[in-house]
Amino acid sequence: MMKPRENLVRLKQFQVNEKRRRMAQLDAMVAEFDRMAGELEAQIMSEEAKAGITDLNHFAYPTFAKAARLRRDNLRNSQAELTQQRESAQAELTEAEAELAKAEALENRDGRNRTDTVATRAMTG
Repeated sequence: MMKPRENLVRLKQFQVNEKRRRMAQLDAMVAEFDRMAGELEAQIMSEEAKAGITDLNHFAYPTFAKAARLRRDNLRNSQAELTQQRESAQAELTEAEAELAKAEALENRDGRNRTDTVATRAMTG
């Protein structure tokens, strides 16, 4: 039978693992958005070079470059939002790790107390 503290430690470990998984997902998404935005940036520069126009307000500015700029900017905005979510997730992970450490310390203390009690009984009884 599992002791209540063992259940608590397992729960806290599960929560820490979930928070770490969330951090990894956010990191992967930020990196992917960064890669995609970089590709769009290269496409924009290529289109502007082909047209010989870099002024967004010029009547002949390439339509594809305009659309790519919009997509790039949206990706950068999403990336900024994900970075904020990551900061929150990091704080939650730090808190979950602290709770796990407390639960493990309680379990270890309880384990020592049980061992001490058994040893004392063996000596006196």
